[in-house]
Parts: sequence; structure tokens; C-alpha cells
Amino acid sequence: MGHLDHAAFGWLTPVLSYAMACIGAALGLRCTVRALDAAGRSRRNWLLAAASAIGTGIWTMHFVAMLGFGVTGTEIRYNVPLTLFSLLIAMAVVGAGLFAVGYGRDRRRALGLGGLTTGLGVASMHYLGMAALRMHGQVRYDPALVGLSVVIGVIAATAALWAALSIRSPVAVAVASLVMGGAVSSMHYTGMMAVSVRVSPSGGALPGATAMQFIFPLAVGLGSYLFLTAAFVALSPMSDRREAPAPAQRPVESVAR
Repeated sequence: MGHLDHAAFGWLTPVLSYAMACIGAALGLRCTVRALDAAGRSRRNWLLAAASAIGTGIWTMHFVAMLGFGVTGTEIRYNVPLTLFSLLIAMAVVGAGLFAVGYGRDRRRALGLGGLTTGLGVASMHYLGMAALRMHGQVRYDPALVGLSVVIGVIAATAALWAALSIRSPVAVAVASLVMGGAVSSMHYTGMMAVSVRVSPSGGALPGATAMQFIFPLAVGLGSYLFLTAAFVALSPMSDRREAPAPAQRPVESVAR
């Protein structure tokens, strides 16, 4: 069995990955707040922005954490198409959940369905990202820990959607983002604890790209996107969409002539 190292760079990758998850969650919640105060195309566009922010934050959290992952006795490479597909999956399933709560009439049912769909999608993104690993060995999973990671993902997704519907103030959004970042990180590391690797030493070349060739530049690019989009959302004015009070109707007095 190969020895697994989940923090080859010490606390750097866990802390940085947690920060990415929190930033994506905060940005997504703020965009969702804007969406619920808007209508028509504006609502759709804000929900798309929220989905891309949360999905990007979750994906970046996963692969920044994976920069610190190593296995003794083998190098690790990544299948590029599968890795990119896992990013699309993350954004698509988060978008499905957000649109469910953004347009659903029965909020309770939409929250349950959206949380389940998004949570399963986040877990799918994680394990699809793990399927992109290429190494000299066989990866195995502990079914109980895999199931626990999926449960954590569903709970985290449901809490995120509930926060998107219920939280308005910037301070509350910040607190909710810290909690959501912790939940996403917990899901990731629980899933990683389920992993064991049986190394098969080989001198053959592995297919795919190394983390520094592909994952690191992409994670930096997506992290920059999150920071720039956060600045744009923070500087854009809030819509003041309130129901205007109906003008008072004066009673019409009939004058008998």
C-alpha cells in the first residue's frame, strides 16, 4: 500500500483551498441575493453568475487541496478532459439547484430537491476529479466514508441554498460563507480519507498533465476570476426593486343635480 500525503505543503493547501471555497460561496450568495431582488433576464443572469461562482469555488477548493496530495512510490498526473468536465459538472449542478429555488413556487420542495441534486452533483464532481488521477497503482475507496462524504455534500448544498433564500445582510452572508466553506472542505477531506492506493511500481510514462503543468495555472486563473468578479459585485449598485404603493383612491362623490 502506498502512503498517502494529503498536505505535502503543510497547512498552505488546506488553508488556501478553504479560502477559495469561502470566496466562491460568498460571491454566489451575494449574486443570489441580487437575483431574488430582480426579474426577467436580470434574475437569470445573476443566477448564472452565482452558479459559476459557487461551482468555480468548489472546484478550485478541490484541486488546490489536491496540489498537496501525494502517494509514495508513484508520481501523479491528471487527465485533462476529465478534469475540465468535472468543472462543468460543478457549475451545472449548482446552477440547477439555484434555478430550482430561484424560480420554484413551492420554496420548501424546491429547497429539498435543489439541495439533493446539488449535493449529489458536488459529490460527483469530487469523484470525477478523483477519476482523472493517473498513477502507477490502483485506487480503492472505503464505501462507508464515501457515503458519509455524499451526505455531507447534500447537507452543505441544502444549507447553501437555504442561506441563498434567507440571508440578506452582508455580515450574515460572510458568516454563512465561512460555514459553507468549512462544509465543502469537510466533504472533500472525508472523501479523501476514503482513499487507499495499492502502488504497482513501473518505469512506464504516465499519460496526462502534472499538477504544476495544468492544475496550478488553471486554479490561479479561476481564483483570479473569483476575486475580480467579487470586486465587480461589491461595486455594482443594489437594485431597489420594491413594490410601489398603489396611489390612494379618493372616493368619488356623486353630486345630485
